[in-house]
Amino acid sequence: MTLSGFFGRSLIAGRDVSQFDRGDVSFIIVAGAMVSFMIPGLAFLYSGLARRKSALSLIWAVSASNAVCIFQWYFWGYSLAFSPTATNGFIGNLANFGLINVLDNPSPGSPLIPDLLYSFYQMEFACVTAGILMGGIAERGRLLPAMVFTFLWLTLVYCPLACWAWNINGWAFKWGVLDYAGGGPVEIGSGVGGLAYAWVLGRRQEKELLNFRPHNVSMVNLGTFILWFGWLGFNGGSAFGANLRAIMAIWNSMLAAAFGGIIWCLLDYRLERKYSMVGFCSGTIAGLVAATPASGCIQPWAAVIMGIVTSAVCNYATKVKFFFKIDDALDLFAEHAVGGVIGLLANGFFASHTVIALDGVNTNVKGGWVDHNYKQLYIQFAYVCAVCVYTFVVTVIIAKAIGVIPGLHLKTTPEGENLGVDEVEIGEFANDYIEVRRDYFDWTTFGDRVSDRVSVPTTDTFTGGEQADLEQKDHRLHIEESNLETISEKDIEVLTEVGVVDLHDSRPGAGG
Repeated sequence: MTLSGFFGRSLIAGRDVSQFDRGDVSFIIVAGAMVSFMIPGLAFLYSGLARRKSALSLIWAVSASNAVCIFQWYFWGYSLAFSPTATNGFIGNLANFGLINVLDNPSPGSPLIPDLLYSFYQMEFACVTAGILMGGIAERGRLLPAMVFTFLWLTLVYCPLACWAWNINGWAFKWGVLDYAGGGPVEIGSGVGGLAYAWVLGRRQEKELLNFRPHNVSMVNLGTFILWFGWLGFNGGSAFGANLRAIMAIWNSMLAAAFGGIIWCLLDYRLERKYSMVGFCSGTIAGLVAATPASGCIQPWAAVIMGIVTSAVCNYATKVKFFFKIDDALDLFAEHAVGGVIGLLANGFFASHTVIALDGVNTNVKGGWVDHNYKQLYIQFAYVCAVCVYTFVVTVIIAKAIGVIPGLHLKTTPEGENLGVDEVEIGEFANDYIEVRRDYFDWTTFGDRVSDRVSVPTTDTFTGGEQADLEQKDHRLHIEESNLETISEKDIEVLTEVGVVDLHDSRPGAGG
């Protein structure tokens, strides 16, 4: 062992770690790991919502943005957001560049955990925010420019927003803004940022917008429930200790998510008379988004009201993109920005000082309207306006600046849209088999006889224009009984075996 290594070990060994409760430390480590599990949840969710030909590109973008964020946070992100020696109220300095002097001091977020653990936990918040933001590139954004954009956006947008709300010298923190787990930096930041990026990126071709449907709803459901699991660590861990405030935040998250899913599903049912799984998942996420800034500040009865209101408002907010003609394919603005705004405003109405004080640290923080602290309403509203305007303007500037750099144009070509971003950017696919139509008989004639071997067309069989024309069809050919009689039982067995078609429900009498 070298002399410097010996003294380094002696210095660390001599530090006082008994000031932190090991239960609190263990809880935040686990909570941080749960938040990191939200990254594959986002990847599954986005992949399921996209078309097959661009599904893997979204998985790649979310995964790679996670790596970019880890580097950025280590390099200077944590210092720019949380360095306690910066006093400008807007952004931190480089005092903790490369995690210098980040070890066992009480964290700037809570004296319950050490600085080193706090930096890890907050890094996962930044990673999730970057992952959400990647939904803005859906089906037409190039990947390399998106990664450059991620690094710059985290530096110039996310770090200042985090400094405003959570740094002890941030202007919003000093003003008394209540943003428990990231309604501003995480939710409005990703939602408004995603909208701005999608606006600069431009719309997909009109033929790509017609008849657009999620290609794998099962993946949407899986991703949603992985996110829900991780969100319990996201909101519960923001109490920064194994305490009653953490449990209250978890309870409120569960209530808001459950009521959000139910309300969205019912609102969609009134139109289609179908119980939409995508609708249920959308409402669940909307409720969790609203719970992010509010779950550690409000009573459970308020979480129920918040979940219902958020789901209804976010449902109608999905129409905003059509009004402004912005191709926000995955509804980042409607889900995250609007949900984050409602959660922050809910604090202005429902925040309770008794709930906030359950962590044993924030015992002198005032609540909102229910505690007769009426000025909290305009404080929350002003904070929302500042975050929205700053995020949109700076995101647009970053995206446009990157787009003019040679080789970093943001959007793929029209031919790339037709083929799919998976084809032109990655060369791999989330699914090897890409169906052209839902039923086999939608792209073949009834006169075709099926032999022992069935040749199944894929997207490679068609040109981009022909494939788009097929996808634009809004009708399905009906199989009449006379047509079924021309197909042998052996042909039906072969078709079913290769997974081309299931004719069980098409037989006369099946399903009524």
